[in-house]
Amino acid sequence: MIISQTPLRISFTGGGTDIPGFYTAFEGAVISTTINKYIYVAVKPRFDRRIRVVTTQIEEVTQVEEIKHDLVREALKKTAVHSGVEIVILADVPAEGSGLGSSGALTVGLLNALYTYQGKDVSAEELAEQACEIEIEQLKQPIGKQDQYAAALGGLRYYHFHKNGSVVSEYIQIAETQKQDMQKNLLLFYSGITRSASAILQRQGEQLEQKKDYLLQIKEQCALLKREIETGCHSTLGSILHEGWQWKKQLADGITNPQIDNWYETALQAGALGGKIAGAGGGGFLMLYAEQDIHSRLRDELPLQEMDFGFDNRGTRIILGNEGAGEQSRLYF
Repeated sequence: MIISQTPLRISFTGGGTDIPGFYTAFEGAVISTTINKYIYVAVKPRFDRRIRVVTTQIEEVTQVEEIKHDLVREALKKTAVHSGVEIVILADVPAEGSGLGSSGALTVGLLNALYTYQGKDVSAEELAEQACEIEIEQLKQPIGKQDQYAAALGGLRYYHFHKNGSVVSEYIQIAETQKQDMQKNLLLFYSGITRSASAILQRQGEQLEQKKDYLLQIKEQCALLKREIETGCHSTLGSILHEGWQWKKQLADGITNPQIDNWYETALQAGALGGKIAGAGGGGFLMLYAEQDIHSRLRDELPLQEMDFGFDNRGTRIILGNEGAGEQSRLYF
């Protein structure tokens, strides 16, 4: 049995500039980090040549084309695994609408597990690009490339999206103590609201020409934040998040709503320096930056469940290989 572990991510700025409609015209940039919350994919052989997929629902079919879970179906096609396999998927966060890049992480994790299952060694960059092909080209999702690359490569990185579709990533160099301080000033609260990122991004893409100036300003934040982090001035992250959130809310309807606005204003009044809704917006996790001495006040003021997290420096990896093949397989999480 093979088990892949693929990290989720939080992005600080640049979201929306990784969408093809923008970067093919203006180039894009994103700064994000992976966190220690994961998607797990287990793959094991079946003797009866059928395909069984276990997520929040269970599917058992004889042909790949019969699978309803589109990411699993397309990953099997991409890796040429046609029969006799069982796939089990588990996640540390709600499966959809978290804003933490779960679909990109799942696609990368599926590809990593399925290639490893076949004994094939595929680079992280190739896993990311194939995941983008599945989601953007084959499934026609109106999404960007940042989630797939973050899940595959991992760590605190600056991503540059070129006009020709190529992606260059740069690991942001920062002392471990400074990185820990930066991490400790960040909080994630679960809004309890699920939403379709694709629907929001579809509306955003339709208004790209009218809203491009906001995206250009969001893109410019990436170079500024990179310099600030590298020079140890991560305290400006709060104001950068706040400014970026004001611009992001202008991109499309549904990115925010009165309830989200109320929570955010409550957080600011309690002492938060800035924040944003993670991912495309509309729900999922509210990320806040605040000095540690006011965290307890934020927890008291916000009627939301907090999720503890830390930074993760690695991308997708195999945490269980084929040891013990032929014996009864068990999942350990």
